[in-house]
Amino acid sequence: MENNDRPTNTLHIEGNEYGITTGSAATAAAVAALLSIKEEVKLVKIKTPLGELEIDVEHSEKLTENSGRASVIKRPYNDPDVTKNLEIFADVTMSSSPGITIKGGEGIGIVTKPGLQIPAGEAAINPVPQDMIRSNLQDTLKEIFPNIKGVSVTINVPKGREIARRTMNPRLGIVNGISILGTTGIARSMSSKSYRESLKCQIDVALAQGYENLVFVPGNIGDKLARKILDVDDDQIVQMSNFVGYMLLEASNADVKRIVLFGHAGKLIKIAAGIFDTKHSVADGRREIITTYTALAGADTNLIKRIFESNTTEDMIDILDEENLVYPVFNGIAKTIKDLCHEKYEMDFDVVIVRMDGTVLNQNHEIEVKRVK
Repeated sequence: MENNDRPTNTLHIEGNEYGITTGSAATAAAVAALLSIKEEVKLVKIKTPLGELEIDVEHSEKLTENSGRASVIKRPYNDPDVTKNLEIFADVTMSSSPGITIKGGEGIGIVTKPGLQIPAGEAAINPVPQDMIRSNLQDTLKEIFPNIKGVSVTINVPKGREIARRTMNPRLGIVNGISILGTTGIARSMSSKSYRESLKCQIDVALAQGYENLVFVPGNIGDKLARKILDVDDDQIVQMSNFVGYMLLEASNADVKRIVLFGHAGKLIKIAAGIFDTKHSVADGRREIITTYTALAGADTNLIKRIFESNTTEDMIDILDEENLVYPVFNGIAKTIKDLCHEKYEMDFDVVIVRMDGTVLNQNHEIEVKRVK
C-alpha cells in the first residue's frame, strides 16, 4: 500500500483533528500480532473508552505456530507531540494458562518512584492502556481462537529510550523509555487536559515521597536556577509550564502546605496582574507591570518612559539597576503575587524572582538563597 493511500490513524470530530494515544497504538499492535498468527494483518478495529477505532497496521508477521509480531505507527496530527511517527511493536504468544499477561520490553520506561498510577519497579504502561489491551485481546481470542485460554504480550518501542529524554518521564522517575498512556484512546493537543495532567504527576510524586513544601517553576530555566541557588531536593521542584492557576489549584486540592514560586521575571511577574495562564499568546503585560511598579517606587517621568519603551524584561532590569530601584520594584511585584495567590488558594506562599544569570531581584522572600558567583 502506498503511503498516500495509507490511513492516517486520526479522527475528525466536529471539525477538529485528533490522533491516537500510545495506548491505542499498543493495543492495535497487540491485536494485530495475535491475528497475524492466522494471517497477515493490514487493519484492525479496537474498542476504546470513547468507542471503536479503526487503525492501520504498519507490519505484521507470524513468528511461530503460537506467536506473532505487529507494529503500529502513531501517525502525526495537529500537535507537536514528541511521539508522532513513533513505531510501537507488540509480540504476542498464545498460552495454555488463562488470562492476559502484559510486559514492557525495549523502550518502555520503568517506574522508580512512588506516586504514579503504576507501582515502582513495574513497566510504565498505565491502567487504561492495560485494560484496553486485555479486553481487546480477550475479544479476539473469543472470536478467532476460542480454544486458547490466554496470551502473553510484550510491548516494545525501539526509539522509546531516545524519545523519553524529551518527555516528562525523567522528572517523574521513569527511566529507560517512554510511557504507554491515554485515558480515552484518543490524543488531543498538549495544551489540553492530557498535558496538564502529565504536569500534575510531578505533585503526586513529590507528595508520595513526603514533601509538603514545593517549589513551582515555569520551565527549564527556572528549574536549573532553582537547583543552583535553593537548598531543596530535586523532587521538590515542579515545572508548571504556563498553567499556573491549574497547578496551584491541584496543589491546593492535594493539601500541599507551602509553595515557593520561583522563576525568571519575564514569566513570573505576569501573576502580579492576575494572569494565571502565562502563555504569551494568552496574555503578556510584563512592560505594563514593571512600568507601574517603577512609578509606585517613586521614579520620575523620564525613567518611567524609558522602562515603558524597553524591549525586554532584562533591559528593564538593567535600567532599574542604574537607579537602584531593582529591590523596590520587585519587592512590590513579589508582594502582589503572594497576596493574589493567598486570595485564591489555601496555602502558604513565598516568591523568588530572578533574572537570567540567577540574580535574585526581590528581598522580601523567606526561603534562603545562595549567592550566584
